[in-house]
Amino acid sequence: MSGPSILIVTDAGPSVGGGHVMRSLTLAGALSGQGAACRFVAPPAVEAILAAFAPETERLAAASTSPGDLADAVRATRFDAIVFDHYGLSQGDHAGMAQRRPTLVIDDLADRPLAADLLLDSGPARRAEDYDGLTPEGVRLLLGPQYAPVRPEFAALRETALAWRGEPVGRVLVSLGLTDVDGVTGRLVERLRPKVSDVGIDIVLGAEAPSLPSLQKIARRDTRIVLHIDSPHMARLTAEADIAIGAAGSSTWERCTLGLPTLMVVLAENQRAAARTLAERGAALTLDIADPAFDASFDRALMRLTTDAALRRQLAEASADLCDGLGAPRVAETFLKLIAAKGG
Repeated sequence: MSGPSILIVTDAGPSVGGGHVMRSLTLAGALSGQGAACRFVAPPAVEAILAAFAPETERLAAASTSPGDLADAVRATRFDAIVFDHYGLSQGDHAGMAQRRPTLVIDDLADRPLAADLLLDSGPARRAEDYDGLTPEGVRLLLGPQYAPVRPEFAALRETALAWRGEPVGRVLVSLGLTDVDGVTGRLVERLRPKVSDVGIDIVLGAEAPSLPSLQKIARRDTRIVLHIDSPHMARLTAEADIAIGAAGSSTWERCTLGLPTLMVVLAENQRAAARTLAERGAALTLDIADPAFDASFDRALMRLTTDAALRRQLAEASADLCDGLGAPRVAETFLKLIAAKGG
């Protein structure tokens, strides 16, 4: 007997980034590994990421990521259960598309009513009461980084990576999101370059990133720089790096899984709470791109991170304690049990 057919509705774009699609792909992999058949609803922005990272993924075309266009695509197909990872959708959209089928909603905001049987929020500071009045009675909440969907290759490298944390800095990983919002990658690489010497700089970004043309010119004359465009090798790059400059989005949990000491940059309002909690727990050095004193703070934090081996070891241990990288199979197992219980 075949497993349930699960539809995944997610979002992407220049202002949203690619994190929704990447973590949904990770969850889809875990669901498929446990017998489900997953398909994505793929408007152009989502389609571009799927084509780059998972071309074999089954998908249904949608005209855009707007609620109406997504609903049109959903109505045109049959499925047993549905997953939403889209901040622009709320209770009415969820219920209208799900049509009483088992529903998993992935959220980080706790700012609007949601129609979910199962709710995943991997924020380290998230509490059940944050969703009081926003979710139906009887919803099951999966809260905290232990449920964060992290690709399995990260957990596979965890023991090896943790063994060498605290070593002298030989490689820096710069990963500020595939879409490189407002060209932040180029801006921070320009601050980084003169402050490190004899250090390899791995820069990860998407093919449409606004910083890419300028960084390609710089890389031709700065041999320390290696550009990784739409890279499928993030786990290896994260394991091999000694420190990171990274966005405070879903890739946070990839770095935590491998205990990578990180200078974390908040790029959006919804990242602030998680970044604050990581800073309080000694799991990252955090900065806010909106801070008027950002440049000076960045320089000071970078100096600390590159010169203090004890600090790097502390950051590695504290971050690794937050997330073991096994969240996706935990969520998949829970959702599939729920679908079975509801007769899906």
